Amino acid sequence: MTTMPRAADVSRMSRLFPRGAAPPAWLVVALACAGQFLVVLDVSVVNVALPSMRTDLGMSASGLQWVVNAYAIAFAGFMLLGGRAGDLYGRKRMFLVGLALFTLASLCGGLAQDGWQLLLARAVQGLGAAVLAPSTLTIVTSAVAEGAARARAIATWTAVGAGGGAAGGLVGGVLVDTLSWRWVLLINVPVGAVVLLSSLRRLPESRAGDRRRLDLPGALLVTAGLGVLAYGISQTEAEGWTAAATLVPLAAGLALIALFLVVEARTAAPLMPLGLFRARAVSSANAAMFLSGSAMFCMWFFMTLYAQNVLGYTPLEAGLALVPSSLAVLLGSKSAPRFMPVLGARNVAVIGTLLAAVGFGWQSLMTARGDYLTEIMFPGILMMLGAGLTATPLAALATSGAAPGEAGLVSGLINTSRTMGGSLGLAVMSTIAAARTARVAGAGGGTPEALTEGYALAFRTGMGVLLGGVVLMVVWLPWGKGAGPAVARVSASASADGEVVVDAEGVEGAGPSGGSDPAVASDGAASTSFEK
Repeated sequence: MTTMPRAADVSRMSRLFPRGAAPPAWLVVALACAGQFLVVLDVSVVNVALPSMRTDLGMSASGLQWVVNAYAIAFAGFMLLGGRAGDLYGRKRMFLVGLALFTLASLCGGLAQDGWQLLLARAVQGLGAAVLAPSTLTIVTSAVAEGAARARAIATWTAVGAGGGAAGGLVGGVLVDTLSWRWVLLINVPVGAVVLLSSLRRLPESRAGDRRRLDLPGALLVTAGLGVLAYGISQTEAEGWTAAATLVPLAAGLALIALFLVVEARTAAPLMPLGLFRARAVSSANAAMFLSGSAMFCMWFFMTLYAQNVLGYTPLEAGLALVPSSLAVLLGSKSAPRFMPVLGARNVAVIGTLLAAVGFGWQSLMTARGDYLTEIMFPGILMMLGAGLTATPLAALATSGAAPGEAGLVSGLINTSRTMGGSLGLAVMSTIAAARTARVAGAGGGTPEALTEGYALAFRTGMGVLLGGVVLMVVWLPWGKGAGPAVARVSASASADGEVVVDAEGVEGAGPSGGSDPAVASDGAASTSFEK
């Protein structure tokens, strides 16, 4: 008697969702946003777990940066390739491949018994994220008809990414305090499995239909070059600048990046078309974003270490302490479009960078017995408010300097520039901080006072980099009436880490009617959002 109702239920469900029927748009948007949430959350969530990871796995202070950098370098190096792979092989297929790789790497990282195992898992996570993330926005825009509904869907996608970034510190603190650091990675496994199984059946497939080759050599070269260069920089702390252990990886990294540029200039379907940088707006905005990212990316890393290693905060307290900063970058990114028509995009970027530099300078005055309001909260708000005000106009300027069909590609490049700058910046800042701490501590080890000196020097260095960025913006970024109209047609927003999402739907020739997805390039390189 129990089989008949079950059969009836199955029959009813088959009528609601018949095989081959298009799934409801809200379900497609929800699944794509869930994938994006995982990518964004997983960078921010590890920050508060860093001290616990170091203690449990016996990692060195300088090696701790690679928990963040292994993910960031792999993500930056393969993000544009992941977008193009989605065009060629199908967005759903790449979404599933990326999510499966990301989930499996999360499991391996959560079960790691040695530092190198964790770092390898983080690199594979970054690769999975690079394959997964570009497809999420494309899937969202393909599932919803052009107009108000699509605008709401994109807004939802952006909000989910921003929410993942803002919630990362708090979620990580809860997991580390109540369970262990391993759960900041293991939490991805059940969530990823549910999304993967649901997406396998419910997501529709789409592809661009072009047959251009994947530029795999370019992706491998730029990723290897960044990684080797960052490793060489980190070696300077222990070996010095003139030792072979430092010079060899530095030279190798520069050679790999130079070879990447040669490959990009010669290949028929380059990962990064160098011709784009002939436009002043594109080249100057990317250079400014590279410098800005090299400083901003380090803020969360050092603030978390300062709160836990010096002030004695628990992981949960450290996560809560940084919530105002996460909200500040959202406020800055949402406020920037209001100021840009009045002050101009270049001036808003300059003001935002100056504001962030003031925050970095204030933070560099930290002490070993710091007060939360004056040595974490207020300087953190200034730094991240400035980051939000800076990222949005830089992305808009870069996109305004591109041809209409290349807006999505340029928005992908601006995010890649930021992440690459952040990866190298973190290597440099970590080395500077560790060297200063070692000099101050001497044989006494890493005392709170010595650690504070190192962190403070990193923030002072970041302030100097940002002031150099201001000079670059004033001298090189386009300004005046010529930049205004194009910028006004581009809407940009940033997530909780300042990562930029550009909606070029208002640009003439962009969007479905113009032959390009609103925030996705013709080669599938989507802008993405990812934390700290």
